[in-house]
Amino acid sequence: MDGEPLPGRVTSGIVRIGDTVRRPVGPWTDSVDALLTHLHRVGFRGAPRPLGRDEQNRQVLEYVPGTLGDHTGTYSLPELREIGAFVADFHRAVADFTGPTVWNRVIPPDREELVCHHDVAPWNLVRSPRGWVLIDWDAAAPGSRLWELAYAAQSMAGLRPDRSPEEAAERLATFVDGYGLELPQRTTLVSMLVRRARAMYDLLRRGAEQGDEPWATIWVTDGEYWRTTADYLDQHGNVWLRALMP
Repeated sequence: MDGEPLPGRVTSGIVRIGDTVRRPVGPWTDSVDALLTHLHRVGFRGAPRPLGRDEQNRQVLEYVPGTLGDHTGTYSLPELREIGAFVADFHRAVADFTGPTVWNRVIPPDREELVCHHDVAPWNLVRSPRGWVLIDWDAAAPGSRLWELAYAAQSMAGLRPDRSPEEAAERLATFVDGYGLELPQRTTLVSMLVRRARAMYDLLRRGAEQGDEPWATIWVTDGEYWRTTADYLDQHGNVWLRALMP
């Protein structure tokens, strides 16, 4: 049985078979499996369980039923607070992880203090019967809490040019309050929002120039979005700061 391709923008070769997901193996897959095993061992339920390899040497993961979000950031304020707390739970759960060191390092982070997911966004967040669950851990690698939080806040709260800065600021503050970010770090987060968005734009631009997939394809649909979003985040830094500081 070859399996059922999953909907949405997913990596080539990923299929569902029954209550499992099968995906191609990379040099980093053993590290990802070790990370997911650790998360379940410490009681974090917001990630799929690793189930080994199949006869085609594909990674086998638990299939988590539920619904995915979309890129528009349509979560309610109470949901944003929940998701912020969920990301904080993940960071606490992974803080003492030590394991393999081969990772799929897509974008260099500002610094390395713990292993991050690196794509905490609505399209990877399942609203499941057991609560929020993050999927697609292939880009997991060392990073920093603020690096991850900047990307997650922008995507989950929907900080984008077609949303008024005032509404976006309220959503940002709700997400960050849910995470429980300490006050001294909030000023740094404001500048990190811009830096992280520009890093995503640069990744796609380089991918297009060099013909690297999937970035070259994503550049066509998302390149302009990341450029204008980075500019938007930069232009309204004072609005974000006022919302984040009491």
